[in-house]
Amino acid sequence: MYRTNTCGELRLSHVGQAVTLAGWVQRTRKMGGMTFVDLRDRYGITQLVFDESRDAELTAQANKLGREYCIQAVGTVSERSNKNPNMPTGDIEIIVTGLTMLSTSDTPPFTIEDNTDGGDELRMKYRYLDLRRAAVRKNLELRHRMTILVRNFLDSRDFIEVETPILVGSTPEGARDFVVPSRMNPGQFYALPQSPQTLKQLLMVSGFDRYFQIAKCFRDEDLRADRQPEFTQIDCEMSFVHQDDVLEVFEDMARYLFKEVRGVELPAKLRQMTWAEAMRLYGSDKPDLRFGMTFVEVMDVMKKGKFSVFDDAAYIGGICAPGCASYTRKQLDQLTEFVKRPQVGAKGLVYVKYNEDGTVKSSVDKFYSEEDLLELKAAMGAKDGDLVLLLSGDNANKTRVQLCALRLEMGERLGLRDDNKFECLWIVDFPLFEWSDEEQRLMATHHPFTMPNPDDIPLLDEHPEQVRAVAYDFVCNGIEVGGGSLRIHDGALQEKMFKILGFTPERAMAQFGFLINAFKYGAPPHGGLAFGLDRFVSIMAGLDSIRDCIAFPKNNSGRDVMLDAPSELEPGQLEELNLKVTL
Repeated sequence: MYRTNTCGELRLSHVGQAVTLAGWVQRTRKMGGMTFVDLRDRYGITQLVFDESRDAELTAQANKLGREYCIQAVGTVSERSNKNPNMPTGDIEIIVTGLTMLSTSDTPPFTIEDNTDGGDELRMKYRYLDLRRAAVRKNLELRHRMTILVRNFLDSRDFIEVETPILVGSTPEGARDFVVPSRMNPGQFYALPQSPQTLKQLLMVSGFDRYFQIAKCFRDEDLRADRQPEFTQIDCEMSFVHQDDVLEVFEDMARYLFKEVRGVELPAKLRQMTWAEAMRLYGSDKPDLRFGMTFVEVMDVMKKGKFSVFDDAAYIGGICAPGCASYTRKQLDQLTEFVKRPQVGAKGLVYVKYNEDGTVKSSVDKFYSEEDLLELKAAMGAKDGDLVLLLSGDNANKTRVQLCALRLEMGERLGLRDDNKFECLWIVDFPLFEWSDEEQRLMATHHPFTMPNPDDIPLLDEHPEQVRAVAYDFVCNGIEVGGGSLRIHDGALQEKMFKILGFTPERAMAQFGFLINAFKYGAPPHGGLAFGLDRFVSIMAGLDSIRDCIAFPKNNSGRDVMLDAPSELEPGQLEELNLKVTL
């Protein structure tokens, strides 16, 4: 056999045993007539010892080993004289009696260590080497463990795992589809699923009342740190449920995962916050509750006919940064430049420093008296030593989003966004529709199968923009980890939804006729949600990006730099598919 043990399991209890190990050379060190080799595999690192006085030829072989050579070593476990308390195997070493070179290695393009000298693009090009690093490997091991825990939890709640097709029909509503030409059906295309949404609804009609799937999904959209063109969902659906039934099950699942993976006890009942409240207090439908600094609207306080920027504004709001009155002019200028960045889009920033000695200093001193600024202090709930930061604009929602960016920046600067602290909540009562400037029409906020709030159904005909959805997002530390809704199960209501979204009856039947027809055969009330597995793992691992918990991710341009994909097709392939490329 190639190995009797792994490089991470040997301890003092194994001293005296003959063992065979196999793995990769992490590093070599020559000290006089002794050569030491750190041998690494997926499970850990074990020190190999070659003694020239004992076997000169074997030691000469060891001296030729390079980094990442793949070798097999035979020897005896011995207690180390200079123990390494930082290694699980640091109490022992292997006195080598036999060495086999399994394969050599070129010099790696970057160091295969936790603190590597490889940049993102280089590591992604040689991802198979990057995956040898313990830091990356641990993320994938965590991902594996979480999928096992998810499957076990859902199985215990009577969910059944069902695989749905990867080749489906295109549904242009929503994000862009990846399309796949059909050779056997010239001029026609499959799409890769953005989610198994309609298919899992059909499973509910079929009587599979509790479904889940660790589902691959695909969206041809612009990328960010928390997005990839292909991603994985913990996709779930339930029949005969109200919203609270769904939230209870998946709160329990989140509580179970946090306890098992991080040893964190979530509250017995998670907070629920309406979308409207989240936007009013945090300017975001995924608020980070690890710290305060909620927004305070100060229109009545600051509109005094003294400062035209505020007097002409449709919204004036601020945050109070505790203990930050000592901020220097340089720090305040940095904050001003931050809000002016294109990603934020504000025109400027107003600050008021309430100093520890009771004095007040502001960037708008010449427009407002000290009494005015003390009135602002009371409205903001500020104390001596605090710093108040104000933004204004002619669009309330846009200004709140800008203020959200400023709040998160302050939270980052003050070290309040601790990766070891977890604040989870549900956002509920989303708008059912949102206006698209690009399409010049109402669009479904989530998808066209979302159930309207029963209390708001009378508003669908005259004021659809006021209708709330029975929809919910699971948010943790300012990240949307998952979301879902109750679904429409009544054919007439579904047809009305399509009409509001601008679908003709013919188009609705062409795209979703299979679902509309299924509703004619006793569709049960149903709902569900999907967690982003990649995002969930990245939160548990304390990562800023989901890329390092995906084995072979794409870069920010959606390219696989290792496989050099996407790439052009050969002319013969295009001809066979009846395709022509025009650029």
